[in-house]
Amino acid sequence: MNDTSAPAPSTTAAASHPSRRRRHRWVLGSVVLVVTGLAVCEIAGWPFLAKPVERALSQALLREVQLRGADGESTLRHGATVRFLGGLTVNVPMLQIAAPDWSRQPYFLHAEGANLKVAYTALWRARAGGQLDIERLRARKLVVHAERLEDQRASWQFGDPAKKAERDPQEPTPLPTIEELTVDDGEFSYVDAPLRADIEAHVRLEEGTLANNTVSGLVGSAKGTYAGTGVSARMTAAGAMPLLAPAQNAPPTPVELDLTAGKGVIHFKGAVSDVLNLTGLSGTYKVSGPSLAAVGDPLGVTLPTTGPFAIAGKITKKGQVWNFVADKATVGSSQLSAALTYDMRPKVPLLSGRVSGPRLLLADLAPAIGGEPEAPPAPSASGKDKPPRGERVLPDREFDLPSLSAMNANVLLSFDRMELGSLFALPLQPLKAHLTLHEGRLLVDELEARTADGNLAGDIGLDGTGEVALWRTDLRWNDVRLERWLKQERGGSQPPYVSGRLQGRATLKGQGRSTAQILGSLDGNVRTQLKGGEISHLAVEAAGIDLAQALGVIVKGDDALPVQCALADLEAKQGLLRPRAMVVDTGDSNLWVTGSLSLQRETLDLKAVVTPKDFSPLTLRTPVHVRGTFGAPQISLEKAPLGRKLAAATVLGLINPFAAIIPLLDFGKDEAPAQGCPALVDRIRHAAKSSDSGDATPVAAAPESRKAAKDEAAARGTRRHRDG
Repeated sequence: MNDTSAPAPSTTAAASHPSRRRRHRWVLGSVVLVVTGLAVCEIAGWPFLAKPVERALSQALLREVQLRGADGESTLRHGATVRFLGGLTVNVPMLQIAAPDWSRQPYFLHAEGANLKVAYTALWRARAGGQLDIERLRARKLVVHAERLEDQRASWQFGDPAKKAERDPQEPTPLPTIEELTVDDGEFSYVDAPLRADIEAHVRLEEGTLANNTVSGLVGSAKGTYAGTGVSARMTAAGAMPLLAPAQNAPPTPVELDLTAGKGVIHFKGAVSDVLNLTGLSGTYKVSGPSLAAVGDPLGVTLPTTGPFAIAGKITKKGQVWNFVADKATVGSSQLSAALTYDMRPKVPLLSGRVSGPRLLLADLAPAIGGEPEAPPAPSASGKDKPPRGERVLPDREFDLPSLSAMNANVLLSFDRMELGSLFALPLQPLKAHLTLHEGRLLVDELEARTADGNLAGDIGLDGTGEVALWRTDLRWNDVRLERWLKQERGGSQPPYVSGRLQGRATLKGQGRSTAQILGSLDGNVRTQLKGGEISHLAVEAAGIDLAQALGVIVKGDDALPVQCALADLEAKQGLLRPRAMVVDTGDSNLWVTGSLSLQRETLDLKAVVTPKDFSPLTLRTPVHVRGTFGAPQISLEKAPLGRKLAAATVLGLINPFAAIIPLLDFGKDEAPAQGCPALVDRIRHAAKSSDSGDATPVAAAPESRKAAKDEAAARGTRRHRDG
């Protein structure tokens, strides 16, 4: 029995194998069926899920999303398909994303013949109020209305605003990125309250839009306002290109761009990956306009106010760093070149590099300090077009102080020559300086220049962090030969009017909102001295109205008189300049100047007195006054001394004609300061120290005032003796 019953278990096990195989086949068949079904549905585009996907997208973006067929139905027969592998891909005859509730636009995005692909992670970020990243958007027709309000609410901000506010309430949501955009016909509007932008644009595909390019090209045009300035643009690109893609994912596309901002014109030819953010940009440019500042303002770059300019060169942008090379730049009549980097990564952008050139005109810098660019006068036969005399001449246009804090700068300046104007025969040649701008404080230091065998050095600073600008300067000049530096054109072999080596120093400070206000508040000193100098004999006699000696000089020819002492020491207090000493001492005569010059009122009140050292038989010598305004100075003779001489000559002439010359005789006297210039310089230094303690008196005065000063000093001595 044991032998006959042993095979039974084997028979049972064998019978169970077919059952397991059938189950395996059933499971495998089910998997294959499901996979096949999924594949078929994925290929077919899940037509029955178009409506659920529409609801899911609306919930994810918290904005109504519509997927519609050509007749408004979301069905397969009308072309609406959805795919889920590798992200959400929607292919639909009509795609529309609603505008936010506060917008007056009918929608944010409307696309016809649309193909949209979005990663699931991008949808999750957008749901949380973050940036929407779109991998691909293709459309036959595309219309986008982008808007942003003053409170940073934007039509491209999706999801829950409360979640975004919890994450970063101050950071605005950036525009959506589109890695691949292909559009046959597109319309875009962009209204941004913080940027004061209102722009409408249109793009379309055309054949052969670029030179030597036969493939399809993208043509775009835009018009509107940006930062309060009217702008218009036209762009052509080779082929369809990404407009809003991250630079690392988008290949550079050949582009030509013509942009007009206000009166500025920009032409660019090169390649760019992101048109709106200008990332991956590289190429050549030409820019021109009425002022660099006018072009810099819309771009958010602080540039100086200048006259008309034209610049050409190369430009690149990598990330947030701009690089500019200006091979040729004309600003007014100046010729410059530059290599600059503008780094937008720091909290305050930084401009660095160098600006150089063969020729810089001082007149072209006038707009930067509030003046007007130099322009040729308009022809006028009657002269009615000339500006009225007597008007204020100091630049009074207020500075844009907040713009000094918009960026920092570190720029080296180097110019082969700086032309100072029509009064000077020689330019500063060369001129070098270092310009820095940090947190609203502008400094031009390491200033070095040479001219007429001499040199100029010092620094200039402007602090624009307060309500008014604080200005200071410390300039020094040494061994500047006046006969070469000043224009003194004289016929024949006549000597220059003045020659010698000029040296001196100016330490000044002021404050205000314009150049005129700063100059009107100046405090400090200006001291200058002429060494080894000579002056025209004829000029000295003419200043003293010495008719006889002037006639003799004319007959025999002008010669040069050695200058024993020539110096000027001016003290500035609240814009009023007074000479503590201003004298020219020659072997023939002394010239003294007293009075004041008001930079605040722009008026003159100066008096020049010439005292001869030798005898002259015929002179009408009398003080000369210079009064009036900077715009209309008036030179006149002091009438009382002149009247007394003429009256006496007339009376004596009635008695005897030869006696009429007696009042016109001048026997001369030496009124030179004791021990010459060295002693006078010592007196100036002593007076400067006394000025600091508030007990200052003029160190030199005209001869008429010296007698009164002596009388006053004698009176003070008498009073002290009596009181003692």
